[in-house]
Amino acid sequence: MALLLLWELGARVGVVPPRILAAPSTVLETFWTLTASGELPKNLAVSLARAGAGLSIALVVAVTLGLISGLSRWGETLVDPLMQIKRTIPSLALTPLFIVWFGIGETPKIALIAVAATFPLYLNLFSGIRSVDVRLVEAARSFGLRGWSLVREVILPGALPSFFVGLRYALGVSVLVLVISEQINAQAGLGYLVNNARDFMRTDIIVVCLVVYALLGLGADTLVRTLERKALAWRPSLVEQ
Repeated sequence: MALLLLWELGARVGVVPPRILAAPSTVLETFWTLTASGELPKNLAVSLARAGAGLSIALVVAVTLGLISGLSRWGETLVDPLMQIKRTIPSLALTPLFIVWFGIGETPKIALIAVAATFPLYLNLFSGIRSVDVRLVEAARSFGLRGWSLVREVILPGALPSFFVGLRYALGVSVLVLVISEQINAQAGLGYLVNNARDFMRTDIIVVCLVVYALLGLGADTLVRTLERKALAWRPSLVEQ
C-alpha cells in the first residue's frame, strides 16, 4: 500500500512521467474504461481460449506419454529419453521454427503453449506413478485387481498428488508462454492490447494487461488447489484445511 501511495504521489508531482509509468489511479480508470467498453473482456476471452487449447493438448499428450513410460519398462525406454532430450530445448527457441511451419496465425501460439506445458505434467505424472507404494500395489493384487482396474483404483489415485503439482507448474508456464506467444502478430488478445499500447506509449494499458496476466496465473493456481483439495480429500494432511 505504501508503495502504491509513493507511486501515485510520484506520478502526480511529475517525478514519474506517464510515458514511463502511469499513475495507479490512471491505471484503475483505464481498467474500468476497457472493461465497460467490452474491449478487455473480449481480448481476455481470446487469450483464455489460446491458453485453454494449448493446455488441453498438453494434458492429453503428457498423460498418455506419462502412463506409457510410467507403467512399463519398455515404455520408459521408448518415451522417456526423447522427452528428456526435448525438455532441454527451451520451448521459446522453437518459435522461429513454428512460425515457418504454421505461419503467424493461432497455431504457433497454441503449439508453443502446448509444448511448454507438456513437460511439467509429464515429469510429475511419471514421478508420481513410480512413487506409488509397491506394498499397496501388491495388496491390491492380492485382492484380485489387475490391469486397468489396478491402474484406475490404486496407481492413478497414488500419483494424483504429483500430477496436481505438475498441473500447477503447467498452468504457470501456460500464462508465461501466452504472454510471449501473443507478441507474434496477434490480432486479438491481451498481447494485442499490449502491442498497441506500446506503439502509442500507453503505459496505463500495459500495466492493466500485466495485472490481468498476474490475476490469471493466481486464479488458475487457486482453481487447481481447490480441485486438489477435493480430489485428495482422502489423504491425511500435515496442515488442517
